[in-house]
Amino acid sequence: MLFVRLPLHADDPGSLQIRIIEGEGQSYPVGSRATRGITVEVDDENGKPVDRASVHFALPENGPTGVFSNGSKTDLLLTGADGRAGVWGMRWNRQPGFFDIRITVGKGQTRAGTVVSQHLVEASGTSVSAGGSSHKWLWIGLAAAAGVGAGVAVAARGGSSPGSCSTTVVLAQNPCSATPTNLGVTVIGQPTINLGHP
Repeated sequence: MLFVRLPLHADDPGSLQIRIIEGEGQSYPVGSRATRGITVEVDDENGKPVDRASVHFALPENGPTGVFSNGSKTDLLLTGADGRAGVWGMRWNRQPGFFDIRITVGKGQTRAGTVVSQHLVEASGTSVSAGGSSHKWLWIGLAAAAGVGAGVAVAARGGSSPGSCSTTVVLAQNPCSATPTNLGVTVIGQPTINLGHP
C-alpha cells in the first residue's frame, strides 16, 4: 500500500481544531425551521483563528434530517478573519429522533472533522381553549392565582368538614375584553379551577 504525503504550502496550518460555538444539542419540533444556527470556529495548532478555511456541513440522507437554506443536504462556506462560519434556517422533516450533522474543515492540505448532535421532537398537540381568546394563558394564570388564593382562604377558615367546604371567587373585570364581565372560579375540597367564558 502506497501513502503519499502532500506538501504543505507556507501558509497551510500544521493542524486544524474545530470549536462548536453554537448548535450542539439543539432540539426543534418536527417540520419546523431552525431558529438558531450552527456556528464553528476553526483554529490552527497555536489557537489562532484560520481565515478562509472551507467548512462543509452535511445533514443525514435519511431518518431525522432536513435541508439547509439552499435546499440541499450539504452546504459549503468559508471562515472569516475570526475563523468562524455558520449555517442557519434549516428546514426539518417530520421524523422525530436524534441525528448528527457532519462538519469537515480544510485549509490547504490540512483537514479535520467533527459532528454536531441535534434532536427533532414531536410537536405538542395539546392546546388550551378559553373562549377563543388570544389571551388564554393570561386567563389561566388569573384563574390559577384566584384558585390558590381561595384554597388558602378556605384552609384558614377551617371549613365545616373535610371535603365539604365550598367557595366562589369572582374576578371583577375581564382585562382582555372591551366589555367587563365576571369570571367565576369555584373551589370545592382540593382547589379545582373552572374557567367561565371570558
